[in-house]
Amino acid sequence: MNEKSVTNELIERCSKYYNSDLNNKVYSDAVIRNGLVDVALNHEAVANMHYHFSEEIDVGEVTNQKKTGRCWMFAALNCVRQGISSSLNMKDKNFELSQNYIFFWDKLEKSNFFLENIISTIDKDIYDHEVIGLLNSPVEEGGRWGLFTKLIEKYGIVPKYAMPDSKTSEDSKVLNQILNEKMRQYAKALREMYRENKSIEAIRDQKEEMLIDTYNILCHFLGEPPKKFDFEYRDINGDFHRDKDITPLEFYNKYSKVKPKDYVVLVNYPAEDKPFGKTYSIKYHGNVVDNEPVKYLNVEINTLKELAIAQIKGGEQVSFGCDVGKMSHREFGIMDMNLFNYETVLNTKFDMNKKERLMYRASGSSHVMTFTGVNLVDGKPNRWKVQNSWGEEAGNRGFYIMSDEWFDEYVLRVAINKKYVPEEILKAYEQEPIMLDPWNTLGPVF
Repeated sequence: MNEKSVTNELIERCSKYYNSDLNNKVYSDAVIRNGLVDVALNHEAVANMHYHFSEEIDVGEVTNQKKTGRCWMFAALNCVRQGISSSLNMKDKNFELSQNYIFFWDKLEKSNFFLENIISTIDKDIYDHEVIGLLNSPVEEGGRWGLFTKLIEKYGIVPKYAMPDSKTSEDSKVLNQILNEKMRQYAKALREMYRENKSIEAIRDQKEEMLIDTYNILCHFLGEPPKKFDFEYRDINGDFHRDKDITPLEFYNKYSKVKPKDYVVLVNYPAEDKPFGKTYSIKYHGNVVDNEPVKYLNVEINTLKELAIAQIKGGEQVSFGCDVGKMSHREFGIMDMNLFNYETVLNTKFDMNKKERLMYRASGSSHVMTFTGVNLVDGKPNRWKVQNSWGEEAGNRGFYIMSDEWFDEYVLRVAINKKYVPEEILKAYEQEPIMLDPWNTLGPVF
């Protein structure tokens, strides 16, 4: 292959092209002084995206994940808390469940999951690409509906007052650094035991000691999860209620009307290696070690929309994953394909479609939120109401608005209650999943 460097001749051609259009200089001055977002903002698109919806759910105020990757927990817990507060007619419309509680158990379970993956690859070379992948990100902060399901079914939930946020659960950078360093230290020790011809049973016994150390570390950062608590609330009539000494799992089973295990996760990943109508799972992706892989059924985008609309009409918000950073504005809380005139301002073209963006890793699931409304015109959606978890400062008191065209391009997955799902889709969901490589574009982000 004859490689070519950047030559003076090429640079001269670049300069000539740039200076051939006077608009380039005008737009350059504007972007240099004000930044691309403000210069390219399409105010007509902003005006067209107003917060009125024909179908809407009252979900109370938004929550705030702060400086963490807990969006998937917040979205799922928002779905669960709505079911609890509405069924109990709670006076406190801003009742919250403890995200810190789920956060603690997710960290512990992911630590065990990582160490089990280290044991399963213990005979591989340290430079094997799968081992390198595991060591690159031992305990990831992101997650999805299926991971939340495993946690809540095993550990239950608690009100936020029973395990409030800590300094670290609101800013998890240091915890992640410490925990990942410990996991790599543990991986080294376990692999050395294998080279010393220690049995797998002895290695797993040592792994349990490592998890005891991990639990201790997590308690220092997040506090120890409560084993029992008193559930107390006042209803809209002013009557006070108390359920004494209830365990988190008892609380979940008794009071939660939303059971995540009753949902299916449908994705829209148009790709040659992932035909529609098939289920998929991802190697080394999970938290709780069991025999049930986290799986996804790949379907057409209109199927996601139709089922999301059905669930909203049924009074349930919809947890979904998307590529939130594309064609969106945090302050205005708008996600719209016409929001920015990037091509005009930069005098260039962006012409990849959804399939191509996923294939070339220009897009992927980066954030989880919930749909709480949709505006239907002649039965068809043109905009969606979104509950975010970035506090009230973002968007319209924390709520976003999404155009239907943005849904087409950047929404990638939804969690739908089985009661809204047609029989043929439920049957397809029961297929054994095709196991994808851990670096596949369907793989773990958030």
